[in-house]
Amino acid sequence: MATREHVSTLLNLEHDSTIRRFRLSVGCSRIAGHEYGGRGMSGAETTETNSPQIDAAALKARYLAERDKRLRPDGAGQYIAPTGRFAHYLDDPFVDAPARPPVIRDVDAVQIGAGLGGLLAAVELSKAGVDDFLILDRAGDVGGVWYWNRYPGAACDIESYIYMPLLEEMGYMPTERFARGPEIFQYARAIATRFDLYRRALLSTVIEALTWDEDAARWVITTNRGDVIRARFVNLNTGPLTRPRLPGIPGIEGFTGHSFHASRWDYAYTGGDSSGGLEGLRDKRVAVIGTGATGVQCVPHLGRDAGHLYVFQRTPALVPVRANRPTDPAWAASLEPGWQRRRMENFTRILAGLPADEDFGDDGFVELTTKVGIELDNMGAGAEQQRIADTAYMEAVRRRIDEIVTDKTTAEALKPWYFAGCKRPCFHDEYLSTFNRPTVTLVDTDGKGVERIEGNALFVGGKAYEVDCLIYATGFDFYSVDMALRNGFEIYGRAGRSLTDKWRPGVATLHGFTSRGFPNLVVQTNAQGAITSNITHALTNGARHFAYLVRTSLDRGLRSFEPTEAAEHDWVERIIARADYRTKFDAECTPSYYNNEGRPARGVAVNAFYPGSPSRFIQMTEAWRAKDDLEGLEAVPA
Repeated sequence: MATREHVSTLLNLEHDSTIRRFRLSVGCSRIAGHEYGGRGMSGAETTETNSPQIDAAALKARYLAERDKRLRPDGAGQYIAPTGRFAHYLDDPFVDAPARPPVIRDVDAVQIGAGLGGLLAAVELSKAGVDDFLILDRAGDVGGVWYWNRYPGAACDIESYIYMPLLEEMGYMPTERFARGPEIFQYARAIATRFDLYRRALLSTVIEALTWDEDAARWVITTNRGDVIRARFVNLNTGPLTRPRLPGIPGIEGFTGHSFHASRWDYAYTGGDSSGGLEGLRDKRVAVIGTGATGVQCVPHLGRDAGHLYVFQRTPALVPVRANRPTDPAWAASLEPGWQRRRMENFTRILAGLPADEDFGDDGFVELTTKVGIELDNMGAGAEQQRIADTAYMEAVRRRIDEIVTDKTTAEALKPWYFAGCKRPCFHDEYLSTFNRPTVTLVDTDGKGVERIEGNALFVGGKAYEVDCLIYATGFDFYSVDMALRNGFEIYGRAGRSLTDKWRPGVATLHGFTSRGFPNLVVQTNAQGAITSNITHALTNGARHFAYLVRTSLDRGLRSFEPTEAAEHDWVERIIARADYRTKFDAECTPSYYNNEGRPARGVAVNAFYPGSPSRFIQMTEAWRAKDDLEGLEAVPA
């Protein structure tokens, strides 16, 4: 079957289909809602792509000029890690950690992370007959990103029927096409209950170090609870959206109002819950910094409930229609066994530009892929057609802003001027109309960000905006390979070498799962492996990979496994060989976490995703497991 992996792209920049997949990936960005009526399948207006007559050279110049405004010499260094005096931004506002005695145990396996990926790995271990394992997480419950991100309006922009895993085994059908945060969180808890995972879980537990004991062939895990756990195998699945980051605004440490990061929403201050009703903000002046996925989601609720809301914008979001709707009972009843896996696979294939036999109707990601991602090998004019399609799509997005936002100055400031593939789309149906409220002010920083903070005032263009509450919707540390910074603990492998030290020049793995010098450790990274918009599809494959390695090692009496030098080197070279296409594309994009804040060579080359389609990667690793000879691994018998 033809794969369409590599073509020319927008405005004659070369890339491969992985670039578009990269742009539409990295988990579920938690966006949903209703705003804009029309005539699409769901009653919502779709994004038309009838191409206007556009001067391509002038448009490219505009895109590059907008990028240049936002380039900073410090790149990703503009952000502050939540450590030291900022460590309280990591505190859990949802539970007080219950007292318990330290756990001193030897176990077969430890799963680090209790998000959906961690739960899937635990389920796969159970299915493989491995019962002697523990699950560790700093959160007070399972759910991962859905435990932490409880901000008002939190929901998913990936179709629930493929994002929420194990639906057939759980006998569950999501209530809406794009499920909201509370439903997904409760579903994660239901998985933990159904598969008896809570008795294995050490929650509200912060890992301090993970150290390989060569003599015992065990990983020694120490925690803030005094635990000492010795495990033969460890799966690290903390996800790329784990460690909140703060903007390095001069004076941030001296802000005299109330502040919190959106991933640690303070309902004790705001009142209400994830559905809104933020009564505590009725007489408050509130500022939001950040207009990415989280900002787009929570702004409508803040705009509705706050006394006055200031939205500080560095780069406008790409906001197409979402068009959520309740699950159709008749459709659900018509599904045949095995439907979810087939639907997952078809969705991943469509977004990779491969043939599929599933109808996703008016899904925004599918629409964007099919209208802009027209990468056909047999079309000599493919690059030009894709440029035209991208231009038309983005023009429609900008026209939609004009049609919704009544103030023309605000409308102009909200328009995104970059390629559709440069930032993850923030599908939403209430965000834009929020700026029609007289109590909502868009503070456009023209790409510069907030200049400084003094007392309770934020300064932009020399003007002070005094606020009572400051909410950071500034995202997470996505690219860092510093384990202590990213996860809060370091990983020490053979001879005491840290994983941070090994990966400082760039990630080095086999299949994105294992790394030489770190035996019996599987790391579910966002580098050198498959990444899909529907991240749970990739997480399911990663969970099966870990369970297979554990079960096989136990059955064969292996002391350890790790990649051979040759296999790891070959895999890294395979990644690097194709990363140049992506780097060229990223260099044209506005700064964001997609291109390491405008420094793509550093953030995307060796740390890139698998250069083929995620469908091919999943099939390849499935075939590797089926071959059952541990090819590329150095397997040491006990």
